[in-house]
Amino acid sequence: QVQFVESGGGLVQPGGSLRLACTASRNIFSNPVMGWYRQAPGNQRELVARINIGRFTSYADSVKGRFTISRDNAKNTVYLQMNSLKPEDTAVYYCNIHPARGDYWGQGTQVTVSS
Repeated sequence: QVQFVESGGGLVQPGGSLRLACTASRNIFSNPVMGWYRQAPGNQRELVARINIGRFTSYADSVKGRFTISRDNAKNTVYLQMNSLKPEDTAVYYCNIHPARGDYWGQGTQVTVSS
């Protein structure tokens, strides 16, 4: 069984920044594509950003230019740098492979953007 552990969330004011980190319970970072997802109350979980083994990245339109995904395979860690945060970024953030596997979901980390 593989699980991801997300960290780095918190309460931040609009315009602020946070850096999320995700580690795996075992080395699965040879997987070609890793993604960050989020789920806001009442909404479906959505893909926010993804990165492949060659570090090619893609982003949801809603976060393009504000969020940056990166990975460090040697540390089994994927990061999400979030800048210029908006209240609509409030959600629980998760990482997973892409396409996501249901049995890999961790607890996520809560991000709340509010003044």
